[in-house]
Parts: sequence; C-alpha cells; structure tokens
Amino acid sequence: MKAIMVVGTASHTGKSSLVTALCRLMLRKGWLVTPFKGQNMALNAYVTATTGEIGYAQALQAWAAKTIPRVEMNPILLKPQGNMTSQVIIKGESVGVTNAKEYYENYFEKGWQAIIESLDILSREFDLIICEGAGSPVEVNLKHRDLTNMRIAKHLKADTILIADIEKGGVFAHIVGTLELLEPEERSLVKGIVINKFRGDKSILDPGLKWLEEYTKIPVLGVIPWFDSHLPAEDSLGLIERPSRKINYQLKIAVIKLPRISNFTDFDPLEAEESILIEYIEPDQPLGYPDAVIIPGTKTTIPDLIVLENTGMKAQIQEYVESGGTVFGICGGFQMLGHQVLDPDHLENLNESCQGLDLLPIQTTLKVEKITRQREVTANYPQKGLPVDGYEIHQGYTEVIPALSRQRKIGYNNLFDDPTLGLVNDNQSVWGCYLHGIFDNGAWRRAWLNTLRLKRGLPSLPTGIANYRQQREKILDSLADLIDEHLDLTPLKL
Repeated sequence: MKAIMVVGTASHTGKSSLVTALCRLMLRKGWLVTPFKGQNMALNAYVTATTGEIGYAQALQAWAAKTIPRVEMNPILLKPQGNMTSQVIIKGESVGVTNAKEYYENYFEKGWQAIIESLDILSREFDLIICEGAGSPVEVNLKHRDLTNMRIAKHLKADTILIADIEKGGVFAHIVGTLELLEPEERSLVKGIVINKFRGDKSILDPGLKWLEEYTKIPVLGVIPWFDSHLPAEDSLGLIERPSRKINYQLKIAVIKLPRISNFTDFDPLEAEESILIEYIEPDQPLGYPDAVIIPGTKTTIPDLIVLENTGMKAQIQEYVESGGTVFGICGGFQMLGHQVLDPDHLENLNESCQGLDLLPIQTTLKVEKITRQREVTANYPQKGLPVDGYEIHQGYTEVIPALSRQRKIGYNNLFDDPTLGLVNDNQSVWGCYLHGIFDNGAWRRAWLNTLRLKRGLPSLPTGIANYRQQREKILDSLADLIDEHLDLTPLKL
C-alpha cells in the first residue's frame, strides 16, 4: 500500500491542514485515499456511523477524501479530562481512564495492535493512505513508546514530509534539529521539507532554502503562505491562533472557554456567518452583554461548573439571563443549565453532586455508560418541522423534574421530536441540547439567529440555505488549490 506520512517539528505546525489538503489533492489525481492518525489527543471528537469516536480532524480529512469517517482512521483517541488523566478510546470505544505513565505501561501493546489491525483493514479498501503524526517525532524521552510518528512511517515504508512553522521563529534550527535526532532509517524516509505559515517576500527566504537543501540533502517541497483556512482547530490551543478579525458584524455571540472545552467545532458554522462575531470568553473575564452566550461541551461537567462558580461567571450568566439575554448550552453546557449534576460513581469529582445554573428544570446523572450516536430528528423550535441532524457524545442522563418547573415557574418545551435531546424555555431565552453539529443545519441555524436578530430589530436572514457541509466543501477545495499552487510533490514519486 502506498503511504505518505506528515510529521512536524512541533505541535501546531500545520500537519492536520496539510494532510487534509493532500487527501483532496490525491483524490483529484485519481487515488482512492484514506487519512490515518494512529493516536490523537484531542477533545474535538466525531461519532461515526457505527457509533465509534474518532478525532474530528480525521473526520474532516475523510470528508476531504470524499469517503466516510470510520474508527480505523483514528484507532486511538485520548481525551484529556484534568488531573493529568485522559479517557482512552480504542477503535471508537472507551476502554478506561489513565495517566501518562500507566498509559505507556498498560496500553502500548494494545494500542499498537489496534493500529496494525486498522492499517490492515484500510489497506484492503484504499490504495493510498495519508498519515498524520503528532507533536514532534523526536521527543527523546517518549520516542520508544511513540505510537504515532516514525514507528508508523517505518511500518508502512512511507514517504515522509517534515513540516515546520516559520511563524514560531527558528525554523531552520527546528528542521535541522529534528532531522539530526531521527535514526538513520527514519531520516531516509524523509523525502521533503515544507515550511508553513510564511508571511512576506519569499525572495528574502530563498537563500535560506538553498542552504537548507544543501545542508540536509533533502528537497524543500514548498513554502506555504500564511492563510486563514477556517478549518476546525484540533484542540483548544488552536483557538489562540484564530482570533476573529471581523469588523462589519451585526451580532456578537460569546462562547465560554471552559477549561476542558470540547467539540468547539460546533461553532465553525456560526463563524462562517458574515454577520456573526464569535468571541471566546475566559471564565474569569467580564461577560458583558453579547447577543447570546453559548456554554459549550466539556469533557468534565462538574469541575468546569465549579470553575464557573468560583470565578463568578455562573452569577454573571444568571444575571445576564435575568436582564433578558439568551443562553444556549450544548452537551455539558446543557447539563450545566439545570438544577444540579449528580455523580454517584465519582466519575469526574469527589463530590457526588454540584449545583447548576438553575435555568432549566432538569437534573443530570453521570453514568459509566457513554452515549455515542448519530441522530436525525425534527425541530419543534425555533421553527417547527425543520429537519436536523448531528451526533451525541455524553455520559450524562438528563431528565426533566416537573416539580422544579412548578417551584421556579419555568415553563419549558421539547426542542425536538425526541424529548431527551433538548429543551427551550417558554420565552426562548434559554436553550439546551445534546446535539453536536446543531449549527451545521443551515435552515435551523438561520432560524435561531433570526430570534436574536428580532430582539435587535434587525431584518431576518433567509433560511432557505444549504447546510454547512456544502460550505465546508468549498473550504476544502480552496485549501487544496492553495497547497497545489505552492507545493511540488514530485520527489515523492507518486
């Protein structure tokens, strides 16, 4: 099986974006192509058609290759949950919680076996695999247990591309240092170097490129200019690199940047709306009075709820709603909107319960069994009859407590035809649901935005639009066009 491996000199050098672009480019050249990342550490996850969890980045790469996301494309997913521990997902299913030391002791052999089995399955269905590494391939203290980088490259005898981020500074040292720390067998696989995120006049960089090729004896495949790809970030560090630069917006939506924020890919369709400014707010910052506040998903609801309490953000959100503001909670954020969250098995915290925001008459109990599934439902609000699809990833089971509704005089309505998926209060100021990908649904997204626009006296936006996946296709094509223009893949001998 023909294989390409993309490794980086560090994290956030552009590995995911390059693999995504290569999937679309190789598809255009007639290859039946699949992405692959042996081990991913991320809280942005996607649920496959078989209910398995994989990194959202691999789902995006599958869409770039115009194939269906599947668990074999990311056989190991680590989901950090605080206290130096992570939930371990192997072949789409949760198999436990571990710290780093125990992970290397208890899961290395299982993990490598899952990787080998996944590669074998993919090799029977595809003729080109494009692999993504993680972090740096030369972390000397971890390399003997590295499941993601050169171990896979050697197994596949993959032509390897080394990508570096020039914006970080020291790009030549990063490249040369990485190559020097590779074993001879590993270095022989490196067929090209890519420099990413370049700003300025390339002619000034050219003498350095010439020196680099002469010194390393490895060709520079290209220099990719800095660009705003609008692609989903793999983890929350990516939020730092993508501040909004919108000026002519009409509505501002604040997203609470929870310490263990997950699946903030939910908000990419909102960011793609020209009239919307998305602003991420730290829990200890003033909330102000945006047009809406979104409480996103989180890997650990109770610890993040405690953070909201201790920083005063909980009180700010409650006051915001009291003064007429709109709040939308998704997944863990939905759980936070209720009266309390119970944790009888201490899955997240030493406390067995935690008071919520008390904005919806619900109570959530955390359980060992995780719900992961794709969904297709029909909306009741904000416009009845709209088809909606998305996916669930949660360990909480939420129920309405009618007594709370009566005591607090909170009227509520089912958001969808499945009453377990979400609620909205009577005046449509508090919304909550378990459905990730809710804003991908174009007509539903616009209908919800129009409730905000009405409060501002703004004209309604048309709702007869395509879903975000069509817009995502244009983004993927634009990314592939850019990479194709600035990259020469001839040395890979495809």
